[in-house]
Order: sequence, then structure tokens, then C-alpha cells
Amino acid sequence: MARTPRILITGDPTAYHVMSRTALDGYPMGDVEKDVFTSIIRRFSQIYFVEVIGFCLMGNHFHLLVRMRPEADFSDEAIKKRFAVLYGDEQVITDEQIPFYRNKWSNLSEFIKEIKLRFTRFYNRRHGRRGYFWGDRFKSLIVENGETLINCLAYIDLNPVRAGLVKKPEDYRWNSLGYHIQSKNKGNFLSLDFGLKEFGEKSAAERLRRYRRYVYETGAIKKGKGGAIQPKVVEKERKKGFKMTRTQ
Repeated sequence: MARTPRILITGDPTAYHVMSRTALDGYPMGDVEKDVFTSIIRRFSQIYFVEVIGFCLMGNHFHLLVRMRPEADFSDEAIKKRFAVLYGDEQVITDEQIPFYRNKWSNLSEFIKEIKLRFTRFYNRRHGRRGYFWGDRFKSLIVENGETLINCLAYIDLNPVRAGLVKKPEDYRWNSLGYHIQSKNKGNFLSLDFGLKEFGEKSAAERLRRYRRYVYETGAIKKGKGGAIQPKVVEKERKKGFKMTRTQ
């Protein structure tokens, strides 16, 4: 049976919620694996025409919220610079190769394929194994800007809370809120719009505070299976105005 073609939009910036699960039993991604996978995503987000809005790496699956930018946004010179970042200054891209890389680096499927393949190679070397790491091909959903986008991002960041791994979403360093707060968004890896730019908020720090408030208020509501942020934790943050402290 033929695979159903993915719905991908070209020509306009488009956000996608991407999900993929491992083919292995149990929870094969430990701390080291999650750290390496984070670095792989960060590295290739500098090459592909992608804006990473949010992510969460769990023991047996991952979520990504990304916005793909159209190839027309990038000049030939930008392609050459990204090629040099990926392959080094000693490798020179030809004019004939530029259309190929422009098309490849604007494609969501190519981006996900790249990061999953790189991680599989690392995992197999580390664990002395061969074969597949990931299960069926990844799932992707188009996400509209605004309330839909920020709700999707909060859902992604609340994964470790629902799984009972942490009490606060930012205590988990392999999700976007944890990365923002624990690493101060090292390397400017993640987008700072949170779907709130259209509401007129210009300060990145204030957007982060408002997004954190949104996550806590959303996480206070228990939906279906899994846990929620404890009421006393939410109330404490309400009293602080959801402001981040240095200890967080």
C-alpha cells in the first residue's frame, strides 16, 4: 500500500508539530542520548531553513514544534555560508549545487530525516549495535499561529510533568522551557516568539515570563491520563508573578 503524501506548504512560513517514536523497547534515550540529540537538532537548525519554536525529548519519543521558512527567503550567499558551516571552508559549493541545497534545506522531511539519521549513527556506535532506531515514519501536523501554536507548545513542554518526571516543566532540561531557563537559550537555539508577537509584546524576557505563566495555568488543569502541575506549585508562582529567579 502506497504511503499517504505529507501535507507540506511551500512558499510561506509554516509551523509543524512533529512527533516520532523509537522502535526499541523500553526507554532507550537516557541523559547522554538526550544531550546528544539536543545538540544534533541545534546544529542542523543552523543549516536548514527552520526556526525551532519548541521541543521535548522523552525516553522513547520526541516532539518538535518548528517553522519552516521558504527557500526564496535565502540568497545564494546564504546557501554558501551554511554549506561552509556544515562541511568546512575547505569544501566549496558550486553554482550548480546551490538549487539542490536550497530545495533540500527548506524541506521538513529532509530536516527530520537528517537529525534522526545522525542520532541513529551515534546511538548505534555508543551501544555497539546495528539496525533501525526509529519506528514508523514521523508524524507531522500543521499548526496555525496564535492560540493554536502556543497551546501546542505548552502541551509539548508539559510532557515530562504528565509523565511524573518533574514537578515543574523547566526542571526538565530536554524541553524548550527547561532549555530557555537552564541554559539561557544557549546558542539562540530556540525562537522567542512563543506565538505572542502578534499580541504586540516586544520584550523577549516578558514573552518568556508570559509563556511560562501560560504553561503553568494550562498545566494546572488535569486532562485525561497523567498528572498536572500541583496546585500549591502554581499558587506559589502566581504570587511571584511567574518571574524567573536565578535559582530556576
